[in-house]
Amino acid sequence: MSRLRVAIQKSGRLSERSLDLLKNCGLQFARSKDKLFWYGKDFPVDLLLVRDDDIPRLLLDGVCDLGIVGENIASEVMLERNVGDGLRCLRKLGFGHCHLSIAVPEDKDIIDSSQLEGKRIATSYPELTRYLLEEKGVKTEIFELSGSVEIAPSLGTADAISDLVSTGTTLRANHLRELEVIFESQAALYSRKGEIPGDKQQLMERLLARLEGVIQASKSKYVMLHAPREALEKVTELLPGVEHPSIMPLEGSDRIAIHAVCGEAVFWEHLEALKAVGASAILVLPVEKMLS
Repeated sequence: MSRLRVAIQKSGRLSERSLDLLKNCGLQFARSKDKLFWYGKDFPVDLLLVRDDDIPRLLLDGVCDLGIVGENIASEVMLERNVGDGLRCLRKLGFGHCHLSIAVPEDKDIIDSSQLEGKRIATSYPELTRYLLEEKGVKTEIFELSGSVEIAPSLGTADAISDLVSTGTTLRANHLRELEVIFESQAALYSRKGEIPGDKQQLMERLLARLEGVIQASKSKYVMLHAPREALEKVTELLPGVEHPSIMPLEGSDRIAIHAVCGEAVFWEHLEALKAVGASAILVLPVEKMLS
């Protein structure tokens, strides 16, 4: 029987969220002693726990079938391997958001990336930085560093940096300012492009359907309420992200029960607006699983 191999980050900011996502898809694993290979017990999906920058390489080399990795890492490795479309992004996962930015010393009179022409840029993402800047018509000298990129300008080894930025605290501590965001990234599920055997394709489709259900459930709420029948149209308009609510008559009453899955966040303002048009007994419940 065919099995899928899925690579995820062994440790780091995507590791726990990736594992939780797969577990919420109903996957259970038996852990190996070295904790690098987990065997799927009730669904033919096994896990490889590796460094994040190894995930795209393992996909391209055919070692695994699927991988969860940041778009920035996937793009860097595809450019490094000169296979710009070698990986297929199957689904963006909605976590692990970050952005790659150009930053310059606070005391430098640089207001636009075009002023970096011929300058020395320190980065851990040399291929992606070079590609994105050249797309803007800016040619620079790329200086690759594996860590502590932000100290390069103060050491005199670079004129600017290209690095992942979240809060900007590290930049300010090193007297740098963010000049321009050049790439937005989040965690995504990837596969290698090319033919996939039929049995593995079926497994992928089953896993993707579960994954889609988990992601949609995390965004959705189940709302139950009572309302006057004549208020049905107004109630439906007020429920966020609802297409077709379920309507049930209430015995011995001219009111109706309305049940709906809301595909968007439900805030207190929504509940107050519903009450204002006559709704009562309003309940908002989390959705654990969905399958379209």
